[in-house]
Formats: sequence, structure tokens, C-alpha cells
Amino acid sequence: VKTVMFAFLFLYKSAFDTQVSSLSAKKSHTLSSGELPNPGDCWRNRMWEVNANSTGKRMFRLYLAEAGWTAEGRVVGVTQPRRVAAVSVAGRVADERGAVLGHEVGYCIRFDDCTDPQATRIKVKQYVVILGKFLTDGMLVREMMADPLLTRYRSFCFIYSVLMLDEAHERTLYTDIAIGLLKKVHFFFHLQFMFFVSLILDSKEAWRSSADCGFSHLGCREQCKRNDLPFFDLTNVSSVFSLCSPVPDYIKSTVETAMKIHQMENDGDILAFLTGQEEVETVVSMLIEQARALSRAGMKKHLRVLPMYAGLPSPDQMKVFERVSRSVRKVIVATNVAETSITIHGIAFVIDCGFVKLRAYNPKTAIECLVVVPVSKASANQRAGRAGRNRSGKCYRLYTEEDFEKLPKSTVPEMQRSNLAPVILQLKALGIDNVLRFPFLSPPPAQSMVQALELLYALGGLDMHCRLTEPLGMRIAEFPLNPMFAKMLLESGNFGCSQEILTIAAMMQIQNIFLIPPNQKYQAARQHRKFAVEEGDHLTMLNVYEAFVKHSKSSQWCQEHFLNYKGLVRASVVREQLKKLLVRFKVPKKSSEGDPDPVLRCIVSGFFANAAKFHSTGAYRTIRDDHELHIHPTSVLYAEKPPRWVVYNEVIQTAKYYMRDVTAIESAWLLELAPHFYQQGTHLSLKAKKAKVDDH
Repeated sequence: VKTVMFAFLFLYKSAFDTQVSSLSAKKSHTLSSGELPNPGDCWRNRMWEVNANSTGKRMFRLYLAEAGWTAEGRVVGVTQPRRVAAVSVAGRVADERGAVLGHEVGYCIRFDDCTDPQATRIKVKQYVVILGKFLTDGMLVREMMADPLLTRYRSFCFIYSVLMLDEAHERTLYTDIAIGLLKKVHFFFHLQFMFFVSLILDSKEAWRSSADCGFSHLGCREQCKRNDLPFFDLTNVSSVFSLCSPVPDYIKSTVETAMKIHQMENDGDILAFLTGQEEVETVVSMLIEQARALSRAGMKKHLRVLPMYAGLPSPDQMKVFERVSRSVRKVIVATNVAETSITIHGIAFVIDCGFVKLRAYNPKTAIECLVVVPVSKASANQRAGRAGRNRSGKCYRLYTEEDFEKLPKSTVPEMQRSNLAPVILQLKALGIDNVLRFPFLSPPPAQSMVQALELLYALGGLDMHCRLTEPLGMRIAEFPLNPMFAKMLLESGNFGCSQEILTIAAMMQIQNIFLIPPNQKYQAARQHRKFAVEEGDHLTMLNVYEAFVKHSKSSQWCQEHFLNYKGLVRASVVREQLKKLLVRFKVPKKSSEGDPDPVLRCIVSGFFANAAKFHSTGAYRTIRDDHELHIHPTSVLYAEKPPRWVVYNEVIQTAKYYMRDVTAIESAWLLELAPHFYQQGTHLSLKAKKAKVDDH
């Protein structure tokens, strides 16, 4: 079969090489503001540079369809770094096209595929126009696991389709992986048209790396200036204001600045940037209280305060795009998800707190946590650019001009500050055995690679030769989850609790199941205690979901118990999708019938690497690295007697290192279920062994 396949590929390339050789083509071409690439131009290594702002990039996709790039079964694929961007951009293009979202135009994000595969296949067979598919970078990488050469976007008969990587300057984990994988696709099919889209990317290495593999670069301001190319900057940020002296509390200053703008400035919505969900919800509550006070004082113009963060349910995220009457001013309080990719109409004022929360992985301690750090200059400028997308605007920075000059030029790529276990697993599943020679745009630290390989080996995903195991390793890679969750799900049949583990895994993907209104904290805490159990957070989430199903998934019941109804509905959808994977892998459908031990043991089988022991100092310490941790205040175990041994899902760093989603376990389970990872011994002997390894 391989021989026939390679023979077919050779003949396919040879036929078009003959066609290409008869054409005299330039190596590159710059599109003017009104020019479109011609689908008939099948010239080798044709490079296109489109110089436009965000709005122009989005309309460019629609222009591709009008120019014939989606005719006769061809597809335009567009990636976005975040799910909210993929959904919003797909919706806008569908509106411009006059199409129903999910047919001609669709999107694909994790656990939500808004496309119609059957209709799409019929259209391909009948060569009906298919406009395009918007998906996240992570979903593109997952699609390449099933379709490594992306024949969906470049069929063997119709080669003039387009694949665009939007917002590449964000350098997310899967953006870098996708670019590296697409280099290999381009090696086999030089006629593939791919666009590398960014407005603020200013990295010579990234530019050279992408250009070498046939990518075209759209809209980099600095690159256009260096190459003396026209660039049409349609943003209208008329003023950027900085503070004369630093503020002690940027949360309070954000509220004060927003209220001053509301009282003193003309029409225009406000976008305020903060670091995380807790800060967003705090500021939203404070703004709502002050807005009510102004309304009682007789102010005619009202405020509509809306949150915006990654963990917010999609319907609530979409509210920020809704139009409001002239007597209402929107105030959108957001994390960095609103920094790029999405354009919210009507924003005239931006408030920048100057900080951002990033996920960082420390390979020395093997702990991945969320840390608050100052923004980069590129991010600060991108935030300022959110003001005045459709009109002149102003940006208020809650830091001094001197502090701005001290900021780093760009954010550290996610590839260099992440746990690489999911990356290595997916690269191995794609047939890339030598991951050290993979063309990373920014090579990750060697110690991070070693830690990831060690964890995957401990989970059983890799063998002693670092090859993907069959079938466990390949099955772990199939799950769109952290490898620890995937291992836990696949082992659930052996422990006789697959039904409970399915629910726990689905609930762990949803943030903020428990709602705590500011004026009803006591009532909410009393209702939430009804679901709490001494074993910890995982079984508490299991109780919440089972009670939700028992009460017919009632929104009224959720409201009475201060639970996130939309989040629970979302968990139900995620659970069904994970259930299909377990059925596909023939994992037995079993229930523990209320016995918690099999469920807890199954959790340990996946999360044994995240184990900690209570120390005499009153804190927890990781078993292998002796790192100090604390239980997060939102955990049901926070106010209880500390269990001696626990496992956790993740660590968040604020003033301390806090464990989230914590469950009490027995120490014997670690030795029983992970003898290759832990061994019996004293604390001092293990510490001495570690010191000896570090010396070498």
C-alpha cells in the first residue's frame, strides 16, 4: 500500500511540475489594497503579502471565496488561537456571506464542531462551493493526526485551496506546532497556498523560518516598512495616556477610570483588561454597584457591564458582540482573550492594567502554574489598538511611561514555558519519532523535554525507546485532554468505575461550577456544602452532576443551589463526546455503585505524578521534589482537617503555590499503582539521591 501511495504522489507531483515549469513566475508578489490572488496562478512557491489591519484580514477570507478559491470542492481553512475568536469570526463571515453557520461556513473548537460532515461530503462530491472552516490551532493539529497531508484543504484534484494561520504573533503552543507540521506538508506539495498572518510579529527568526517553507506573511507592520511595502493602518487610536505615578491597586483604579470615562467622555464603549477571572468578576460587581448608584442619582446614560474570559460559557461570551441602544454604554471587563483575534464594535476607550496571567512550567519542580507578570510592549500596543477599530479612540494605561519602556519587547513563546507532554505525545502520534529535530520556531528548554518524556513513560504512553506504545499511547493521544486525564479515563474500566470517571473528567473541563453572588455569599456557601464530601473536590463534582441529572437538568434547581446551569449543560455535552471515545476503545461501561475507593484509585492511576504529603510546617510538599504547596481556598478541603496525602489537578501561583481540584488518597496506592514512579524509602534518602543526580 505504501509503495502504491508513494508512486501516486510521485506521478501527481511530476504532472504538475511539468505544468509549473512551462510558466515564468515571480518568486513573490505584493497584493495592493484592491488586488486578489488568482486561483489560476499555480506557480511554484508563490508568496503573497497582504498589508492590512485586522478587519482587512477577516474580509480577505471572504474575498477569496468571491475570487473563486472555494469553487469546485476547494476549502479555505482558517485557524485562530482561541475558541471565542474562531466562533466570532466564523459568525461574521457567515453573515457577510448570507450563509447559515455550520454549512458553507463552520467552526471547529474543542468539544464543539459546528460543521455538517455529511453535507460537506455531498458538496465536495457535487463540486458545490464550500466557503471555509474556522478552527483553533489545536484542532488543526488534531485533524493532522487523522489527515497528515491535509487532503481536506488540498485535494488531489484541486490544489488551489488556502490555509491561513491567523494571529501567529501570539506564539501559542499549537501555533508553533502547526507551523512546524505545515513545513513538512509543504515539502511534499509545493503548490499549497498557506498564509502566515500577523500584525505585530517582529521576529527575524520566525519570518525567515516561515518564508523558507513557502508561507506568505500578511500584515506585519515592521516587515512592510523594511521591505518598503504599502501598509494601510486603519486603527484610529488618537491618544494613549499614562499615569504620572504608579497606583497601589490597579483593580480599584480600573473601576475609578471606567466611571470617570462614563461621566466625562462622549459616546463609546469601554474595554478594560485585567489578568484573570477572579479580578474580572470583582470589577464587574464593583462597576454594577456604582452604575446603580449613578442611576439612582438621575444619570440618564446607563452602563451595561459584561465579563469576558476563557472559562465563560460561549453564549455569555457572545453577549459582548450584541448591539445596545444609544442610551446605554457597554463596559467589557476582559482578560487577554480580547487582546487579539476578536473585534468588538463600538469600543472607543481601553483601560490597560499592565499585567497578564500566563501559564508557566518549571521543569526543575515539574510544576505548571499560572503567574501574573507585566505585559510585553507588543501586547500593550495590541491592547491600545482595540480602541478605535471603527472610530477614533483613547487608551488609558494604569502605569507610567517609564514602566512601559522597561517592559519586554514580546511575550515569551508558550512553547518555552509549557509542559511539553501533550506536544510530544501528539508529535509521536503523527509519526515524528525524533522530536528533538522537529523544526520548532523557538526550541523549548531541554529539561522540559526530559520531564515530558519521563512523565509519558510513567503514564505508559512511551516505551523505554521513547516510541509510542500500542495501543495505550495512541489512545492517550486521541483524547483532546491532558494525558493524565486520558490515562485516568482509559483505566476506568479496569477499576469498574468508567461512569463516574467520565463525569469527573467532563466536570474538570468546566470552570466555576459553583456561583457565589457578592450579596449572597452565605446562602451560596450553605447550598454548596450539601454536595461536599470528605474525599475532596473530584467526588464533590461527581455529586453535583449526579444531582443535576436527578433533577432533570433543571435551570431552576441550579439557580436555587447557586450552580452554573450553562456550565453543567456544557459538561453534559463534553461527557457524551468522551463517552464515544471510550466506546470506540471498548472500555467497559461500569459503575462503582457508590463505592468511592475504586474512583479514587482510578484518579491516582492518572494523577500519581501530582501527589503531595502534609508536612509538620502546616503546608503540603510534593513527594518527588519537596516543593511547598497549599490547598486553594475554593477547595472543599480548605476548611477541613488536612488529609495526609493528596493528589491535585493543577497549581496556581499568587502569594503562594495553591493546589486546585484536590482529592485525599492513601499513600499505599502510589506504590501500588505507580511503582515505577515512586519507591519506598525515607525522605532523606530520596533527597540525597536527587542531590546526587543534580551534581552529575
